[in-house]
Amino acid sequence: MTLNHTHDPAARSWLESANAEGSDFPIQNLPFGVFRRRGTNEAFRGGVAIGDQVIDLAAVARAGAVSGLAAQAASAAAQPALNELLAMGPAAWSALRHALFDALQAGATGPGVDALRASLVPQSAVEHTVPTRIGDYTDFYTSIHHARNVGRVIRPDNPLTPNFQWIPIAYHGRASSVVISGTPFHRPKGQAMAPGAQAPVYGPCRRLDYELEMGFYVGPGNALGQPIPIGEAEQHIFGMCLLNDWSARDHQFWEMDPLGPFLGKNFCTTVSPWIVTMEALAPYRVPFAHPADEPQPLPYLDSPANSAQGGVDVQLEVVLQSAKHRAQGHGGDRLSATSFSHQYWTIAQMLTQHTNNGCNLQPGDLLGTGTISGPTYEEAGAIVELSLGGTQQIPLPATGETRTFLEDGDTVVLRGWCEKPGAARIGFGESRGEVLPAVGGA
Repeated sequence: MTLNHTHDPAARSWLESANAEGSDFPIQNLPFGVFRRRGTNEAFRGGVAIGDQVIDLAAVARAGAVSGLAAQAASAAAQPALNELLAMGPAAWSALRHALFDALQAGATGPGVDALRASLVPQSAVEHTVPTRIGDYTDFYTSIHHARNVGRVIRPDNPLTPNFQWIPIAYHGRASSVVISGTPFHRPKGQAMAPGAQAPVYGPCRRLDYELEMGFYVGPGNALGQPIPIGEAEQHIFGMCLLNDWSARDHQFWEMDPLGPFLGKNFCTTVSPWIVTMEALAPYRVPFAHPADEPQPLPYLDSPANSAQGGVDVQLEVVLQSAKHRAQGHGGDRLSATSFSHQYWTIAQMLTQHTNNGCNLQPGDLLGTGTISGPTYEEAGAIVELSLGGTQQIPLPATGETRTFLEDGDTVVLRGWCEKPGAARIGFGESRGEVLPAVGGA
């Protein structure tokens, strides 16, 4: 992805809120989501975030505010899910994004600009839904730091599995339990085997965890039996979001030998409302490489472009807000912060690996990156890492509480953004979810 005029850090919009310092949604971002006005029975439809507003793409399409391929893309995005837009491919995505950028720039005039102004809806007045009809959801496991940290809990003498440095590992999740940010969920019930016990017990999860992840949405799919080579992989990726793959660690560790995660993972996955396009992320691409003394990717997972700019430098943080925080009017305590650039495998490698056996992906499919952890303790992407498997209390300084795992009433907030000198700061918004008590209690 090369830079173009939509990445100009000096660009400003006639919408002043888009020019505010620290805004997640300046004119250089323009992420896509699906929304409707809160409290109404309106149809959900595609929208684009700009400043504190949402561009109603259904209104844009009706008014003819854009033309040509951009108009076709706007009509596709005016539907209750973005699948039709994602199927159109990068040329259409870019045409719509560029048309909106041009009409939003300070000084832009004309009927299209007037129609765009009329399409704006305050973000404070809308509600969101999952932006695509997710046919399939796959979650990867691509942070070597997370793998080592969790591996030490399960296999202290051999924390890293032999395949990790050779292959992007993944499991198939449950698309039906992917929910939009702000959706609460009940603590899951299941079986767990306590250390030294002779039989498992059934009940509410006692080791509930979050996972700091990013997700990416598939654009054009591939035919069954036709792998996507790594040199073409990013032509099939629309953009990225924040993703929290909630995990019942006690249930997960008991059930996943020998076939992998099942009920410990599929009860809830929370995504952020906005998809930041790969084009918007172009200024934040970074080189990718495995350390020279470690196994190098096999040829089908390697390309010059992937080595040159396969990584994405997204800054990430996790905030925990307990019921006590809320009672005190406090936003919560930050538990950790890291960067997506630490991942051991790139999103192109993940998508290529997914299809290399001929598996067919479809527009709107969701792929999770796996937990994102950095090399230091403060960069851990899950509470099981921070608490060293539940053996160490994590302080919440604002309230004086501590945690080893999540408690009922806890809200976990994931945030992400990109910033560096010489580029406009862009953000992802947030992924937020609250833990409710188990159905039926203990």
